[in-house]
Amino acid sequence: MENLDCCMCGAPFGDELGAVPLGADPESGPAGCHPCPTRLVARAREARDAALARSAEQTRKDAEAWESVREQYLARLDAVRQAAEEVTELTGNEETPPLRVTWLLMSLESAYAWTPDAPESPPSIDHEDYLLTNAEIRLSSAVITARGAVADRLAHHLINEARSEEPEMREELNCPEGCSGRHDIPNIDCGPGTVFEDLQRHCVTIEEPGQLPRPSRYTASHAVRSEEQAPLSPGLEERASIALAHLGPDVSHPEVLLSAAAAGLAAEALLNEPLDAIRTAPGGPDAGDVFAQGVDLYRRARRALVAACDGGPERLGAFTAVASDLDLPWAGGSHFTLRAASGPVADFVQNIEEQVWKTQELMRQQGWHDALLHRAFTAVFKTTHHFGMPGWPTVVEVAMERLASLDRASEPPELADLSAVEAALLQEPDRLGVNALGWLVRHALLG
Repeated sequence: MENLDCCMCGAPFGDELGAVPLGADPESGPAGCHPCPTRLVARAREARDAALARSAEQTRKDAEAWESVREQYLARLDAVRQAAEEVTELTGNEETPPLRVTWLLMSLESAYAWTPDAPESPPSIDHEDYLLTNAEIRLSSAVITARGAVADRLAHHLINEARSEEPEMREELNCPEGCSGRHDIPNIDCGPGTVFEDLQRHCVTIEEPGQLPRPSRYTASHAVRSEEQAPLSPGLEERASIALAHLGPDVSHPEVLLSAAAAGLAAEALLNEPLDAIRTAPGGPDAGDVFAQGVDLYRRARRALVAACDGGPERLGAFTAVASDLDLPWAGGSHFTLRAASGPVADFVQNIEEQVWKTQELMRQQGWHDALLHRAFTAVFKTTHHFGMPGWPTVVEVAMERLASLDRASEPPELADLSAVEAALLQEPDRLGVNALGWLVRHALLG
């Protein structure tokens, strides 16, 4: 009886109005006429399309607003980055007076402290914005480089030496008219725009974006600091020499010390939690990629440390630039790049910059030799038997003996000639390529 009439409009079924079962049981469940379900489906589709249209319109509006906010933020970061690069260049020019260089650094630090906090994207735009991350990384790297260059010219020491009781000399330390902020020697703030005016005196013009509210990083950047900094690692040479005598290589030989320090710096770049997370994420590097990159970074670290001996700590910036490059493919013919990776790429890059900065600061405060000891100590605990360490030839010898005894049916063609493989492992392991290195690592031949 329940199927005699449409359950929605009540019209009786007959020759002209057929029944459409609507329940789970076609024989006993409810039924409706053909027009009713069709009408309901049409209304549901109209409601869905209207909701989608409203959502699309809101997304479009959010995207337009976000694009404007993002462009303003990127413009500010790019302007300060250009200023930092110009300050670095002017610092290297002997014609620029040291006191002038110092004021350039002070105004640059002020502009950097006034850079805004990163804006939050709307919920409708849920993708990760690599432009923001890359701009922040490039700005941080440029400011760190400028700091290192100015530090070599004893910026703060020269400012303190320039202080005088004579009025005509004290005018050199006065900020330009209209400057607001702190003016004590250990902590100077010239505001966000003075650096652009200062650079114009050197015929460098950078258009300054609009004024911004004071960001949260201003307070942290301009907190009062102690005028006398304690050594980063007091008694390092004595402690490291004792420990290395029991645990590591004979660092009394300069070449051994240099190689161990380079291996330690490369290990700090690769053996860390951010890279572990990147490796486990989709598209991450495999064992061969990491091993080949480690070999390449060791060589670059060694060259950078040698250059820093005569050219100063800022020469380590060449290592940072390669190790943290987002678009440079990794060594050994790898196709992996940091930009294409998932996971905490920004944390990975920040770790590299921090570790290199620590090495630079140690060089400035305690000398080149102590910085090498510190990184050699790192190598002993993180990468004792890696390429560049004194124990590497023994690792290769054992690996070749085990390789000869393995079933090599599945090995890559690059490993067919054992003599060539041994020579490459001893001199340039990344020359074998990431596939061969990955195979060796997976078979526990290279650790």
